[in-house]
Amino acid sequence: MPEAPHVVVVGGGVSGLTAAHRLTGLGAAVTVIEAADAPGGKLRASPVAGVDVDAGAESVLARRPEALDLIAELGMTDRVVHPGPGTAAVYSRGRVRPLPRGQLMGVPGDLRALARSGVLSPLGTARAALDLVRPRTPVRGDLPVASYVGVRLGREVVERLVEPLLGGVYAGNADLLSLEATVPRIAAMARDGGSLIRGVHDALGGPAAVSGPVFASLRGGIAGLTGELAERHGEDLRTGTRARSLERLPEGWRVHLDGGDRVEASAVLLACPAPEAARLLADHVPEAARDLRGIEYASMALITLALPASALPAPLTGTGFLVPVGEGGLTVKAATFSSNKWPWIAEELAATGEDLVMVRCSIGRFGETGVLDRSDEELVATAVADLSEVLGPIGRPAQTRVTRWDDGLPQYTVGHTARVARVREALARHHGLSVCGAAYGGVGVPACIADADRQARDLLSALQTDSHTSRGDGADGTNQQGVNP
Repeated sequence: MPEAPHVVVVGGGVSGLTAAHRLTGLGAAVTVIEAADAPGGKLRASPVAGVDVDAGAESVLARRPEALDLIAELGMTDRVVHPGPGTAAVYSRGRVRPLPRGQLMGVPGDLRALARSGVLSPLGTARAALDLVRPRTPVRGDLPVASYVGVRLGREVVERLVEPLLGGVYAGNADLLSLEATVPRIAAMARDGGSLIRGVHDALGGPAAVSGPVFASLRGGIAGLTGELAERHGEDLRTGTRARSLERLPEGWRVHLDGGDRVEASAVLLACPAPEAARLLADHVPEAARDLRGIEYASMALITLALPASALPAPLTGTGFLVPVGEGGLTVKAATFSSNKWPWIAEELAATGEDLVMVRCSIGRFGETGVLDRSDEELVATAVADLSEVLGPIGRPAQTRVTRWDDGLPQYTVGHTARVARVREALARHHGLSVCGAAYGGVGVPACIADADRQARDLLSALQTDSHTSRGDGADGTNQQGVNP
């Protein structure tokens, strides 16, 4: 019986741990190498005011199946939670205004709802309505989100709706982000060239419309997903260890680690950020490394505040608000009222005996580096000042946490889809190498899981095919000499 292939996975975030889980389930031996002292990547949690809350991603898209399917596979369905009642909002034109119903990543599908929301000026709303009578403007190839949406609907839609929503995912700039890679459903409408308002209306209200909660998480934080995956790979997971270089062997690869250790493997799956993958691939697949170095990253900080309810001028309503670039001179780009959005957080805060609410503020956009040079104390003061500007004066937080994600969010700029395709094609020509993760197949947790699952299966399939070929196996179960094995 042939020996099981051994795969080294570089990166212990949700992508790497998912890939390891899938490879193990398919019969491979796996070693996960993670440079940080703890696994989980951007899915991690820590206590604030005695309650463990996420310090990175806080939820998964429930209308994609991959994350919830994996949660079920791991036996964690009993911990699944959904947001409580309440709506998101936008701080626009000096007020917190409801995010219009019937929109898709900020592109409106209901003019009446858009007008009622007040997010746009009357002139901006009238400009958006011209989309219904404009000639068809089909596109061929990729272009910035702002270019196409701006032509069809006007700049206000881009600045006050589309960019704030994209900012929550990429911390990016709609003038640079790829239409094809970041909003593929809108890109499909653009290829048709017709009205975006009608296209979004039909997509959200037609036969393919999906009902039910948009987001899901886990009680205790979505970080529990990577915690469970890491626990299952305890002996095969090496943290605080960096992959220094790769060495090609006659059959497979040798991974050199900091400190002088080496691990030999049939294949290497790089589930790490693009710059790190580029460094490891530079000597072996230079064409892939060049493309990977072209993927830029944005940095950001999350400021979590436990606030005494008495410190607020009024009870919090809704689940939070987004902030367009430059609106009201604010630095915060979004605020989530975590204890409103996730009832389990409110329950656990109440159990501490303290009358507290939890608010999370996000600071930092692509190219915005100066603000993140501020100290933790200054970032907390900035968040409190911005919340006071929007909500009215708030008092001193009972406890705070600042989490910095330096170069944490890959930027899917124009041409990203083609760039990733070139990387994958180049790696396919080199036996036993692959990449997966947020820089390649999508930044959301379900997209990372889907990419990791697909790349793990493809890598293992290629190893098994090569193994059969090297043994001379034929398609009919005989070897090439026609003798039954």
